[in-house]
Amino acid sequence: MNDTLAIASLTTTPLELISFVLAATTVVLNIRQKHWAWLFSIVSSVTYAAVFFEARLYGDMGLQFVFIVASVWGWYQWLHGAGNEPLAVSWLKPSGRAWALAAWLAGFVLLSTFLANFTDTDVPHADGFLTAGSLVGQLLLARKKIENWYMWIAVDILYVGLYLYKGLVLTAVLYGVFVLLAIAGLRTWSGIARDRA
Repeated sequence: MNDTLAIASLTTTPLELISFVLAATTVVLNIRQKHWAWLFSIVSSVTYAAVFFEARLYGDMGLQFVFIVASVWGWYQWLHGAGNEPLAVSWLKPSGRAWALAAWLAGFVLLSTFLANFTDTDVPHADGFLTAGSLVGQLLLARKKIENWYMWIAVDILYVGLYLYKGLVLTAVLYGVFVLLAIAGLRTWSGIARDRA
């Protein structure tokens, strides 16, 4: 699954291509609030863990295992998270936004310190920062908080640069697509919240 594969002018591997398709499907289903998105998230997390291991992006690799657990939890939340009723799309309160940013900062400090001292990654700070932001975004998504889309827009833009630097061109393209999908998700979910108000 690690043989080089050329698609148009992009060089990839079959495993990265499979991961690409699964992850893109996940985001499209998330925007449409289809709970099956979480199944695609689990499978794409497994395949991307292998891709990131090969690229020595250990923070991102470890994040995939956290995503698997978070996806199981998110799937449950979407089906039963509001007193056995499916969750409704909603905004965080100002205190929730502050906690989300504080969690991102704390996660960044912890992860980048760990990656710098205990792995051979050449990008510990970028990997730690984006891994922490992704964790917060995933938790907000699991609770159907609209702010998850802002997190993903910011993180995905930065991931494009990181993946280009690491030679994961197809994954960089995927994260460029993710930026557009996150903007669409933000608009869609904001409209749903307005209609409910």
